[in-house]
Amino acid sequence: MRKITEQACGAFMNGEKFTGGNTFTNGTELYLFGNMIARKVDGKVQITDCGWVSATTQERLNGLTGVKLSRKLGEWTLNGKKWSGEWITV
Repeated sequence: MRKITEQACGAFMNGEKFTGGNTFTNGTELYLFGNMIARKVDGKVQITDCGWVSATTQERLNGLTGVKLSRKLGEWTLNGKKWSGEWITV
């Protein structure tokens, strides 16, 4: 896991602010290239790919607790199940 992923996801999970490169968090939302890819709602983490099936999106989301994201032939598998990329609680 890349250092920026560890820092950004750690800050997000701890409710802290972080900005580094193409990723930032205000502690309740996590952004990649200006797109919100994760948020906390009622104490639960929700994720989306914002329509980007990319290695960077996969890297950042895999940095979050409870997320095991992989892709094959342009399709996501989230925690062992096919995932469309739409908002989902993990």
